[in-house]
Amino acid sequence: MGRNSASRQEEARAGNAALRRDAIRARRPLGEWVMHAPQTLRALVRADEIWLSVLAAFVGLIAGLAVTAMSVGTQLMHRVLFHLAPYERLSGQAEVRALSSVLVPCIGGLALGLLGLVIARFWPRRAVDPIEANALFGGRMSVKDSLVLVGQTMLSNGVGASVGLEAGYTQIGSAMASRLGYAFRVRRNDLRLLVGCGAAGAIAAAFNAPLTGAFYAFELVIGAYTLVTLAPVVISAIVSVSVVRALIPDEYGFDIRVPTAIDPASYLPILAMGMICALAGIAIMRGVTLTEEAFRRSRVPAWLRPCIGGLVVGLLALISPQVLSSGHAALQVGLDAPYALSHIALLLVLKAAASAISIGSGFRGGLFFASLFLGALLGKLFAALLAMVTVVQAIPPVVCALVGMSGLAVAVVGGPLTMAFLALESTGSLPLTVAVVAASVISSITVRRTFGYSFATWRFHLRGEAIRSAVDIGWMRNLTVGRMMRREVRIVRGDTPLAAFRRDYPLGATNRVVVVDDAGHYAGIVLVPEAHAADSKATRLSELLHYDTAFLVPQMTIKDAVAAFEAAEADALAVVDGRESRRVIGLLTEQYALRRYSEELDRRRRELSGE
Repeated sequence: MGRNSASRQEEARAGNAALRRDAIRARRPLGEWVMHAPQTLRALVRADEIWLSVLAAFVGLIAGLAVTAMSVGTQLMHRVLFHLAPYERLSGQAEVRALSSVLVPCIGGLALGLLGLVIARFWPRRAVDPIEANALFGGRMSVKDSLVLVGQTMLSNGVGASVGLEAGYTQIGSAMASRLGYAFRVRRNDLRLLVGCGAAGAIAAAFNAPLTGAFYAFELVIGAYTLVTLAPVVISAIVSVSVVRALIPDEYGFDIRVPTAIDPASYLPILAMGMICALAGIAIMRGVTLTEEAFRRSRVPAWLRPCIGGLVVGLLALISPQVLSSGHAALQVGLDAPYALSHIALLLVLKAAASAISIGSGFRGGLFFASLFLGALLGKLFAALLAMVTVVQAIPPVVCALVGMSGLAVAVVGGPLTMAFLALESTGSLPLTVAVVAASVISSITVRRTFGYSFATWRFHLRGEAIRSAVDIGWMRNLTVGRMMRREVRIVRGDTPLAAFRRDYPLGATNRVVVVDDAGHYAGIVLVPEAHAADSKATRLSELLHYDTAFLVPQMTIKDAVAAFEAAEADALAVVDGRESRRVIGLLTEQYALRRYSEELDRRRRELSGE
């Protein structure tokens, strides 16, 4: 009785506590709504594209703050390490202290190498690039992995290595956008769109150019332009630029004077310059690869390579400090500076070598701004040479510099319209933009036909990834044989008498039966109509086997499966658990695989068209 009474008292106390909780909730309906607000907001974002645009605005805010923090942080490192005045930029210096020029990149490279050892020990994962994330993983990125990459990029740029911050900008902007999209449980296509919004905000903030950022996202990260994607991407870019302008209003901007018109006769050399820029871009990308290969073959430990690379870059900086860092100030000075022909050629070689050595030795960063600077130098070199060999009025050097800047950036980075809008937003000149578009198109076509990759996709190719853009092909990897196969399979042993097989599987019951040997391993497929043929002289199934060496495994993608069907000339193949064990676990027909492939293609087409 005592135990029952105690149990009833405990139940009563629990019931009273539940009543008190209900009363509190009734008195605080706002608190109850706040508790369910995340679920409510997720439903709104998934149901209405307007709310997705609101989410994109938050992505732009985050991207703008991230770009500001990275820019201010690296500039502070430059001032402290290279003894700069508050408003001086490293690459714009006429000279840098010799000791700082040599020791800072060298010691910084050593610090980066040792940091790499720690990261490899405690955080061995590789950060996924925004292009790779959208192409293969449906926009899924890791913020922690991206923060590691951002830290390495800031350290590399901060110690003077000839790398840009743009790769770090887009990495953290896209990763934060991916994390925000994942928190709101958005669909796969919307998550890819948000990753593009993060990249758009990052590039827009980096160059104070919202249209440049938007089309960077369309051409390089999303892989397509549609009316559905327009609003979120543009909103993110505008918000990001607004944040940077509010926080550091005097940090960015070019003051460039360009002609009000371009003579139609000038378009022929401009198109030729586009082709020259393409060849130079290919040479730079190959040069980075060759430098990496040289460091690998040198047998120098990986952690020591950035130190050696930093030492070489520091020695090059003794000749010209403009090779240090990304080159923002050097580009601003170089566009209007009346450099001699020999100085332009020397600076072009030094900057190209410094960029290749920096990336090849292990510094983290990209070639975005380096390609702009090198392109401007190449354009001025082209203008000087053209003035020497032509008798008619030459193209103004500033026009050649801007066209070369865009043409070389298109060759290395990709995105002809991205660079065209960068020229338009930097100069406000429509005639110049038309010339840039012409050269960019020629550069893009030349690179695509002769090389086939941008710098980012070339790096993927070297790692063995078969992607050339951010167009979503991840669904092909998710559509595996294991997901498509039919698990209900009719299996018989190979030593089954033919008469018994005919009795158990009459005509019309099925078209094919999978055969295994006495150990249960896959042996082949028997076609039922062939087994019932009147002129068959076989007595056992093992004499009628087909496709004994052709089979599928669950990990195969739809692309691999279709290739296997074509190679075996089969309309159905068995699925085994492994190439060694060969235990039958399913069957897949070519007809069903092609139907699923067509359905997925049609779904992607509808997504691209905004249906």
